[in-house]
Amino acid sequence: MEGSEQLDRFRDFLNTQGLRFTKQRQAIAEVFFGTEGHLSLPELLDLARRRHSSVGYATVYRTMKILAESGLATEHKFAEGSVRYEPAFEGEHHDHLICVTCGRIVEYEDHEIERLQEELARKHGFRVVSHRHEIYAECMTPNCPELGRPQETDISGRDITGMPSTGS
Repeated sequence: MEGSEQLDRFRDFLNTQGLRFTKQRQAIAEVFFGTEGHLSLPELLDLARRRHSSVGYATVYRTMKILAESGLATEHKFAEGSVRYEPAFEGEHHDHLICVTCGRIVEYEDHEIERLQEELARKHGFRVVSHRHEIYAECMTPNCPELGRPQETDISGRDITGMPSTGS
């Protein structure tokens, strides 16, 4: 689904909830649907403010909650504890490998793992309706270039609100 279709679905969802599709919500949704990766609220705030300077943290927070409620976003709470979002596409599924050293997140699909999950569930009298598979590991890249830059799972340098700290 393309970004314009996602924006239309978001606009329709807001309408059914009696909520307005404001310029701020539009800016947040556009950067969210137009950016790859797993975005934190501070990252979304920074990107959205580049499009509309009046976007605030609370608006980003509420908008992402609405996007998750609508099924257009998936909320992840990886090991570091901060919330990250990625666009949700109907019928698509993937799992995550997360490096505990450098913070890199890799999405993967493995049909054998999916098959084994189904088999395990049946063996114990269950039918899988949903799952999340996150593997926490150490990447084996020598002199990993990811170590030198902020990562998706790096929350150091942020204050209690998740915003970059000012150093004071």
